[in-house]
Amino acid sequence: MNFDSRGIPGISVVTTGFTDAVAVQSKALGFEPAVLYVPHPIQNRTADELKKIADDAVEPALRLLTASR
Repeated sequence: MNFDSRGIPGISVVTTGFTDAVAVQSKALGFEPAVLYVPHPIQNRTADELKKIADDAVEPALRLLTASR
């Protein structure tokens, strides 16, 4: 939220296990953040699995960061 209020693009990267929490917090703050959801859970993933999640997230993250809001 601080970045957006200063005109600096930002996104939150959140696992799908926290979609409800993001919705509740966004409503409470009156702010609709750019959110990129990645698979849940993250813990207990192998290095290869984490690399795949990160690789898969790069393009969507860049799209969110460069989208006009």
